[in-house]
Amino acid sequence: MRLVVAVTGATGAIYAVRLLQALKEKEVEVHLILSRWARETVRLETNFDEENFRQLATCCYTENDLAAPLASGSFQHQGMVVIPCSMKTLAGIAHGYAANLIMRAADVTLKEGRRLILATRETPLNAIHLENMLTLARLGVVIMPPVPAFYNQPRSIDDLVNNFVGRIMDLLGLEHDLVARWSGMKY
Repeated sequence: MRLVVAVTGATGAIYAVRLLQALKEKEVEVHLILSRWARETVRLETNFDEENFRQLATCCYTENDLAAPLASGSFQHQGMVVIPCSMKTLAGIAHGYAANLIMRAADVTLKEGRRLILATRETPLNAIHLENMLTLARLGVVIMPPVPAFYNQPRSIDDLVNNFVGRIMDLLGLEHDLVARWSGMKY
């Protein structure tokens, strides 16, 4: 399996770290795009740096590399995840404004009819954010804010992150053991 993973400067870099680790464990071919601000946010929020990220991916690109293979529809892949996805990136994708490689790769993913998952990070949401999300949802984009689940009684931030990443893995059709499955309530 070949995937495109893009990381923007929105808070929540730990989600990208864990997704990349999980994909590497599954030997998925990952084409990673890091925005300038993603590199800064990763450094601020985690113990990782750009080089650590590069080691988790098969190939790594900067947001300004519009000559990269994944800027073309002829680059075959099974889906794209933007994690975390800033509202700037969301707006660019929603309006076909391919100002950088993240937005262009998402635009190509849409036009080729491939799965696109956006882990949107912002709160509270204003009407513009919601309209942009609705526009993309109507096109089949999965809008997936990292909302924690508490039914499995998480004991750590890692539990919360793993649950969210596990849900992304489910959407990509990848087996994992990141989270316990819901088995119903016991009365």
